[in-house]
Amino acid sequence: MPGSNWWEPYEAVVFDLDGTLLRLDVDWREVESDVGAVLEAEGLDPEAHHAWELLDVAESVGRHDDVDQIIADHELEGARTAERLPLADTLVRIDRPIGVVSLNSVHAVRVALEQAGLLDAVAVVVGRGSVPERKPSPVPLLVALEALGVDPSAAIFVGDSTGDETTARRAGVDFRPVAE
Repeated sequence: MPGSNWWEPYEAVVFDLDGTLLRLDVDWREVESDVGAVLEAEGLDPEAHHAWELLDVAESVGRHDDVDQIIADHELEGARTAERLPLADTLVRIDRPIGVVSLNSVHAVRVALEQAGLLDAVAVVVGRGSVPERKPSPVPLLVALEALGVDPSAAIFVGDSTGDETTARRAGVDFRPVAE
């Protein structure tokens, strides 16, 4: 990300995790297969849904907790061997409150940040399981900003996906794509 101190106009910076700061070592095809087995046992066709929709589908048949645990187990394993991405080096230079908001389970996010030596630099972590809603809902980002004590208009959210951009827009927060 060019620009030496792009964060200076903001009171706080919130990052997405996977694909932004770190890359979790998760075989998402294996996750989909494991989750698919649970859904097939309920008579559902998992291939008719996108990966993150599978959690919602599981909830509709009373299997949310089982599926969430399968995903969380894979994420936790992948968090232990996560690859540190270049933006992680920028995070440690930022002299503002920092948050992380992720679709990944909050426990896996914390483990990944700890493994990468970043956890002490992050004031708040909001992951799956922290709040009832997930990105692209603005709720996780707004919860993180509230915990940081920063108004959404004074923060920036940095992420790697259109879902991250949608989250920022819905929360009234400026967005910066990783690739910028």
